Amino acid sequence: MTALKKLALGLRTFTTDVVQGFFEITHNGFALVGLAVVFSVVTLNARPEWRQLGETRLMGWLQARQEVVTGMPVEPEAVERATATNPKELPKQQAALAYWLSKKYKVAPEPLSALVAAAYDVGDKSRVEPALILAVMAVESGFNPFAQSPVGAQGLMQVMTSVHTDKYESFGGKLAAFDPVTNLRVGVKVLQECIGRAGSVEGGLKQYVGATSSDDGGYAGKVLAELARLRQVAQGKSIPLGTPVVVPTALPAEPAAKSDEKIALLSQS
Repeated sequence: MTALKKLALGLRTFTTDVVQGFFEITHNGFALVGLAVVFSVVTLNARPEWRQLGETRLMGWLQARQEVVTGMPVEPEAVERATATNPKELPKQQAALAYWLSKKYKVAPEPLSALVAAAYDVGDKSRVEPALILAVMAVESGFNPFAQSPVGAQGLMQVMTSVHTDKYESFGGKLAAFDPVTNLRVGVKVLQECIGRAGSVEGGLKQYVGATSSDDGGYAGKVLAELARLRQVAQGKSIPLGTPVVVPTALPAEPAAKSDEKIALLSQS
């Protein structure tokens, strides 16, 4: 019995020592981790470039892991390239136009909302009615930013890029013709010049489409009919998508600067 008691006492002492040693090691380990964290924070605050480098490397590692998991590249900034706006964030008039055009031309309301907002912004600055800008885009391209006619008219407003290359220089070059907002801005500039020369909206539209005589194949009539519909939509009226309207024979021109530049030769829709 004495031997057994000695053995039990020895085992108890051994176990106690092991447990105490474990707690001491763990406590010291946590202390070391805490010190390391404090040291890292102090160091990174003192050296911001190190912190930035660490954040960049960590973000790169996380993105690489996500690419492996999803099988697709990670590009958070891609959304900044999208030409899109939430229609619910637009003023009532603009939102009504975006939803109506979206349904009629089977285009998502978000990109159309961005174009409607841009038309209002550019139209106010150039003194061209925003609804007219939208009507031209509707007839010319059906809101397809990559449209191209057989004669080389390109983009939303079907501007002849080869004729108006100079207008794209401040936007980085002629490939900007396929950026929706850039094409809208250049197209409005061309339309403004055409209206200024013709003295009326109808005459300006005929020049815009490149008609060499009074016969424009009904182009101006199409645009003016769509303009009349859009005006009613903006006023809050419920307009069926294909409703015919009575179009005035001529509309007064907004004052615009005269220009000797060539007009856009655009395809008829």
